[in-house]
Amino acid sequence: MDLALLDAVAALERRYPPGTAEDWDAVGLVVGEPDARVAEVLFAIDPVETVVDEAIERGVDLLVTHHPLYLRGVTSVAATGAKGRLVHRLIRAGIALYVAHTNADIAAGGVNDALAAALGLTGTRPLVPAPAPAHDLLVTYAPVASAEPVRRALAAAGAGAIGDYEGCAWSVTGAGEFTPKPGASPAVGQVGAHERLAETRLEMVVPTPARERVLAALRAAHPYEEPAFSFLPTRTPAGPTGSGRIGELSAPATLADFAQAVARALPATAHGVRVAGAPGSVVRTVAVSGGSGDAYLDAAAAAGADVYVTADLRHHRASEALAEPGAPALIDVAHWASEWPWLPVAAADLAADTGLVTGVSTRVTDPWTDRLASAGDTDGRTGATGV
Repeated sequence: MDLALLDAVAALERRYPPGTAEDWDAVGLVVGEPDARVAEVLFAIDPVETVVDEAIERGVDLLVTHHPLYLRGVTSVAATGAKGRLVHRLIRAGIALYVAHTNADIAAGGVNDALAAALGLTGTRPLVPAPAPAHDLLVTYAPVASAEPVRRALAAAGAGAIGDYEGCAWSVTGAGEFTPKPGASPAVGQVGAHERLAETRLEMVVPTPARERVLAALRAAHPYEEPAFSFLPTRTPAGPTGSGRIGELSAPATLADFAQAVARALPATAHGVRVAGAPGSVVRTVAVSGGSGDAYLDAAAAAGADVYVTADLRHHRASEALAEPGAPALIDVAHWASEWPWLPVAAADLAADTGLVTGVSTRVTDPWTDRLASAGDTDGRTGATGV
């Protein structure tokens, strides 16, 4: 089975909407012709030379990476630089490149959910929930015979979309009353005569940014010269997306044992697993963040985590966080390893959604290739933690 690249991208973006990426991020299609055919897809963390080698060797049509090839604007993709050479190699091989980065981090079933699942957490929820999209409730009224055409027009403009459903509305029939004044051109009734007729009250949710578009659709579809309407601000509960995850272990464990479980669950790297905390402390509640997790140290503490698992923790931030009363223990793993569990999940999801053949890169692209023991550290451990 194959699909147009545009259709494969659409399937990815239903899982990882580009609009949820951070403002500074660079996600989406990097290389590829929208009408090109895609039959096989390879997932990897980094768009680096060894991964492109693998994609070419496997003969895939689309490479999906977590990390962007270009995170900042460029004026040239000449093959005089490493990244430009990758672009040229991909084009020559007919391989498209697509990036899902921070939008895949926060998504339900994304990077952080995959990391939490790999570590055996249950009852997981976002550590820092994403703000709910701003919505209004549109209330309007139309003659009974016109209510359905009006509803369809509003739905086409973006009203009534709730989760996987569209065109959602609530309606009830009642009586509408009005008196046209001189200068009016009423669609129903006469100037100076009070009119009473059966009307349908329609209620539909509207994304706040779509207000003007929906209002224009209402005015165009409504038979009245001046349709009555109101937009009522609403509050939507936070959904399953957000930064990091927090959950519970199925059974309590010591920090030492849990750290060993983390080491077993994630791919091996030269970085290994670093631990800060008392080895015998009890771990029940675990916070995680795939990739660089400095920003969520305070959130992990505020959420009552017993340990926080992430990558790229800096010396001063870790030291300051550990000094706070009730601070969670810290487990620092390789950036690449913390995000790797997402790859088989994403590959399986795309295969289920599209029928495409998908696979996961076997190349270790963590930049560190070796680790030497410090003086007196003969087994790769430090005496500070005993784990």
